[in-house]
Amino acid sequence: MMLSGLHTVADIFCCSCGQIIGWKYESAHEKSQKYKEGKFVLERGRIVDEVDFSTEFYIDSRGCMSDGDEA
Repeated sequence: MMLSGLHTVADIFCCSCGQIIGWKYESAHEKSQKYKEGKFVLERGRIVDEVDFSTEFYIDSRGCMSDGDEA
């Protein structure tokens, strides 16, 4: 349950360090909140400021499984 209503969300985490940096709205249970489905929120305070943009990096928007999860 969030302030704007009931939502199903998935954590977004850094593929380098594993830190949770935000979430993706999987589904909204209230009709007025359906516009959020598929959108994501990244928490600025959880993202490192010293990113070297001269090196290659990417954001993987697909779901990832941890070592303990099964396919």
